[in-house]
Amino acid sequence: MATTIFINGSIWPGTPEASIENAIAIEGSKIIALGDEALKLNCDETVDLKGSFISPPFADGHAHPLFGGRQSFGPQVTGLETIEDILAEVKRFAEANKDLEWIIGGTYDPAIDPDGNFDAALLDSVVADRPVVLNAMDYHTIWVNSEAIRRSGVDKFEGELEIGTVVRREDGSAMGTLREWDAVNLIMEKAPLPSMQREIRALEYSSKRYASHGITWWLDAWVDRGMAEAYLAAEEAGVLLQGVNLAFRADPRTWQEDLPYFLEQRNKIEGIKSNKNLSAKTVKFFADGVIEGGTAALLEPYTNDPCSHGMPVWQWEEMTKAVVAMDKAGFQIHIHAIGDAGIRASLDALETAIKTNPLWDRRPTIVHVQLLDPLDLPRFSQLGIIANFGPLWTRQDPMQAVSSAPRIGPERTDRQYLIRSLIDNKTRVAFGSDWPVTSEIPLEGIAVPVHRQTPDKKPAGGWMPHEAITIQEAFTSYTHEVAYQAFEDKNWGTLAPGFNADFIILDNNPFEIDPHDVPNIKVLKTYRNGEAIYSA
Repeated sequence: MATTIFINGSIWPGTPEASIENAIAIEGSKIIALGDEALKLNCDETVDLKGSFISPPFADGHAHPLFGGRQSFGPQVTGLETIEDILAEVKRFAEANKDLEWIIGGTYDPAIDPDGNFDAALLDSVVADRPVVLNAMDYHTIWVNSEAIRRSGVDKFEGELEIGTVVRREDGSAMGTLREWDAVNLIMEKAPLPSMQREIRALEYSSKRYASHGITWWLDAWVDRGMAEAYLAAEEAGVLLQGVNLAFRADPRTWQEDLPYFLEQRNKIEGIKSNKNLSAKTVKFFADGVIEGGTAALLEPYTNDPCSHGMPVWQWEEMTKAVVAMDKAGFQIHIHAIGDAGIRASLDALETAIKTNPLWDRRPTIVHVQLLDPLDLPRFSQLGIIANFGPLWTRQDPMQAVSSAPRIGPERTDRQYLIRSLIDNKTRVAFGSDWPVTSEIPLEGIAVPVHRQTPDKKPAGGWMPHEAITIQEAFTSYTHEVAYQAFEDKNWGTLAPGFNADFIILDNNPFEIDPHDVPNIKVLKTYRNGEAIYSA
């Protein structure tokens, strides 16, 4: 096997306290030496880094890349700042795709309207003859036109929704905004399913994007029936460039009958000898919704609605029962929990599983951890639970300032995303983008928990500056700590002899510049197992 040495650059091995090395040598798919030991080796090829920076590759510990790929085939409304711009893009897309039966896209920013309630009549003004469905940034809400309401029968629906709500006008008609599963499914159950070829193309799109951003592994944190099959087809087609772990979604009403399917798919994926990239180790729970939609589960009522504590997805006793069963079956547990009541219930469920089931290397994860009661903070380290955060959310952007803060008031607003406190309490903190909810580009989010400001450097001094972390800690959370979450911390996530030759080359040293300039850094190459899966 050929030996390659990379010199004349800065090589960061991958932990906050690690010293910068001046060289790295790889042989085939493995790292064989760093620093002076690497320089002593005879090599077949020498790569002059010309001052660039090498680190472990990024890994996305919580994302929805199949959704992101699907979204690429619809109107591109992400980042648009006005309703007029969104409508113009929907109109453009509809006129360019007259053969599409349904127009489905995303993601729009619900903070454009303070209540996050959007009227179907707005979409009707640009597309009236076909159903239009737009996903909100949180992927817990959709905005639809009147034709989507008509075809799905939402206006005629008079039943009770266990998990979800249909926003209605004063006359009782459906406005066009629907929140959480039962409501969203009233619409989406009528929409045509993507073809398998379309699903493969969606995953190919996402994989290439991820490679260009330095990502070599991801967790798909929302896998329903049919999606594992799409991943298997994509793997067979050879379009997956990264390692991928699938997290099957546990539904509060069907989890017992779904468990055999989860086991069947896991065994199938693990049993395919030609499978180089896929695993299915995880089960995903949604404990609650989102604060900006008023559906996150809170210990105290919402400030703007004193009668509401939110909308738990599960009865807590049933969630605990399901968590114990999935843990006993050998699945890693991954729980979406945003409100302090949802986080506490998740901790309780995991603690019960740990005490009930035999000891094993379970590495449970609670993701988002947005509004954490201080009494529950020590329980993460005590129970060995990973806290996974979307770093882009640790700032007061319009979603936070316009949609969330008025719902929970100033005291709770200022105890969100306690990353510094968790790290100081010896909790493992990993990062995930939640793409397409937010940007999938690690370099756009990685420094936000460092400065805790918006791009225009507001507020001065940062939002809750005492919860800021260092840029080295942020890089560790997007590399080594995700490797730990993935059960891969002995294979990648660190640059050391014997580890996989997985690394990225950046055009600038992120540790030596203003954190606000980190998004301007370019990924020059992404290596996985010693092979470049992306070159700028």
